[in-house]
Amino acid sequence: MRDYLIDLVRHTHDLGTIDLVKISGDDAGTNINAMATDQTVVLNAKFKDKINDFSGTFGMPNLNNLKTILNTQEYVNDARITVTRQNRNDAEVPVGLHFDNKTGDFSNDYRFMSQEMVNEKLNVGTFKGADWDVEFNPTDLNIQRLKMQSQINPAETKFSTITKDGNLVISVGDVSTHAGTFVFESNVSGTLNSGWKWPMTAVIKILSLDGDKTMRISDKGAMEIAVDSGIGEYSYIIPALSK
Repeated sequence: MRDYLIDLVRHTHDLGTIDLVKISGDDAGTNINAMATDQTVVLNAKFKDKINDFSGTFGMPNLNNLKTILNTQEYVNDARITVTRQNRNDAEVPVGLHFDNKTGDFSNDYRFMSQEMVNEKLNVGTFKGADWDVEFNPTDLNIQRLKMQSQINPAETKFSTITKDGNLVISVGDVSTHAGTFVFESNVSGTLNSGWKWPMTAVIKILSLDGDKTMRISDKGAMEIAVDSGIGEYSYIIPALSK
């Protein structure tokens, strides 16, 4: 259980803009949905293995508190983590996590949010897909080059994407400011002409996550970064900010 929770926290809370996730568990699997507080990113994810204790729908709020508990030394080795349940409206529903250390003399409780409350606070629609014009697996080198451009141009919060001569080109800034341009991916198929702009910090943080990454961009104004952590499959949908 601890490995799943750590993976969840790393791929949500550690982005810096997500502190509430919705868990929906049934016979088909365990799904995760979230939205950044600034609405720049929508997350649809799924654990590769079904977590039987996560059956039902509930929220996991205050992920910073959950991260603190998981990183507490008492729970690093041989912790016992159990899902607590209560009877509500004639149904057993998950209401929290109970942590015990190896010797049973140190414990904590982390409370879930009810289905009704999380549905009210986190209304994430189902992404129906897009016609992706460009798709590729970004390299560590090119991710680092994007970080370099961000460091060189710290005042720029957005970057734009176009294709040129078969390459995906990223531009930062414009003719009225300090600016930078570089080839992010060579030899891509498909064409991007619209010059949509994307949130710099959000994209860099997602690309910095652990896992295998696939990046997809639609010329109609959507980007997806899929991250396979080995434990979960995380799909980050990023609407374009502007042209």
